[in-house]
Formats: sequence, C-alpha cells, structure tokens
Amino acid sequence: MSFFTMCVLAAGIGMALGTVGTGIGQGLAVKSAVEGVSRNPGASGKILTTMMIGLAMIESLAIYALVVCLIILFANPYAKLAEELAKTVAK
Repeated sequence: MSFFTMCVLAAGIGMALGTVGTGIGQGLAVKSAVEGVSRNPGASGKILTTMMIGLAMIESLAIYALVVCLIILFANPYAKLAEELAKTVAK
C-alpha cells in the first residue's frame, strides 16, 4: 500500500471518528437540555444559552478533525520524505 493511500485512509477514518464522537456529544447535550426544560420551564433561557455554547464547543471539535484530515491529505509534511524513500526503495 502506498503512502498516499494510507494518508487517504487515515483522513477518512479520522473524520469518521471525529464526526461520530461529536454527533453523540451533541445528541446527549440536546437530550439533557430538553429534560432540564421539561423539569423546570422557568429556567429554559439559561439552559438554552448554555446548551448553545456547549454545542458550539462540540462542533468546533468536528471542525478541528476536518482541518487535521485536510492537512493529512493536502499539506502533509512527510509527503516529500515518502517520495524520496519510495524512489530509494525502487532503485
């Protein structure tokens, strides 16, 4: 398997794990917020504000995972080293 194939697989798996984790986190956050509002409707403003801030933080984790995967795909610092090694091995 070539270096670039491994990079594509790593980026795909990394993004999948990143989005699964953030999806579960967002679901649990919304679930807890809805339960809190149903128990105390008077505190819905504070609960909604806290939930939105928490969702923004959770969503930033998915964006970080996307950035890391894009770096692996397009700005990989080891790409030139891998090409040199491949040329050396091929000789």
